Amino acid sequence: MKHVIALDVGGTGMKAALVGAEGELLHRARRPTGRERGPEAVTAAVLDFAAELRAHGLSAFGEPALAAGVAVPGIVDDARGVAAYSANLGWRDVPLRALLSERLGGVPVALGHDVRTGGLAEGRIGAGRGADRFLFVPLGTGIAGAIGIDGRVEAGAHGFAGEIGHVVVRPGGVDCPCGQRGCLERYASASAVGHAWAAALGDPEADAADCARAVAAGDTRAREVWQAAVDALADGLVTALTLLDPRTLIIGGGLAEAGPTLFDPLREALRARVTFQKLPEVVPAGLGDNAGCLGAGLLAWDLHAAAVRPPADPPSPALPAPGMSAASAVPPIRDTTDSSEVTT
Repeated sequence: MKHVIALDVGGTGMKAALVGAEGELLHRARRPTGRERGPEAVTAAVLDFAAELRAHGLSAFGEPALAAGVAVPGIVDDARGVAAYSANLGWRDVPLRALLSERLGGVPVALGHDVRTGGLAEGRIGAGRGADRFLFVPLGTGIAGAIGIDGRVEAGAHGFAGEIGHVVVRPGGVDCPCGQRGCLERYASASAVGHAWAAALGDPEADAADCARAVAAGDTRAREVWQAAVDALADGLVTALTLLDPRTLIIGGGLAEAGPTLFDPLREALRARVTFQKLPEVVPAGLGDNAGCLGAGLLAWDLHAAAVRPPADPPSPALPAPGMSAASAVPPIRDTTDSSEVTT
């Protein structure tokens, strides 16, 4: 059975899948990243995990994977296939695409930035499905963004497109590790909300989820902290909307789990700020923490589709027909694994 390898490398864990030609998830697995053992050990763990997935596919389906897609955090040089920098993993200029291709018997490998890869999945098979232009913004430890255009995600000339977390929304404000002051993620990320709420309570253990619950319960201090974050977020998003004019705005990450506690005041704040701009549909992300892995599968099938010449006969559903883009040819991913196949 034809399939590809999909791998999402995170700061603490790795999620992976084997994805079939019709988009079905044939096998899923998880492993710890093991970053406490150092960057070389993390690279070895990624290569070993990929080799295990290849071996499983060969054993279970009678043939090796056609391609692999890998999503990684940090700064990624998609064109060269290099994980240029990741503070969480300690990586600098790791030629991950070449290393993985060699370990996997020479199959083509697509390497992508984790947020852009997650955005690809949200745009094609998640909350943005059907939208020709979307912006995906996950609100987690930091804030990043993925700019979706006609089924693909724009990386920019140097691989930095979508870094909305470093739009300055409070000039002269809090120092940011990027070197600027007043960046959006210092005010509206889950970690920023958590720090502000912990300071308001005098409880270093309090976090953003605690703040969201207190807001829902009507706590005045929590509402002040929360509204300050929402206002900063709306300021940053209006800048993005003005520049990009997306049809759909997808909000994900930890803060999005607050549901209406976040989305109701955010929609109101955006409506109050737009003038000539068209307000996009504002929706929660649909794929959760599986977005990166699912996007890696799409990258792998895209890569395989691009490498295969159109056959003389009518193309299969997994390959682009004449006049179609690879984006429209890749089928929705469907989960056909049973619980016994999933390792945690």
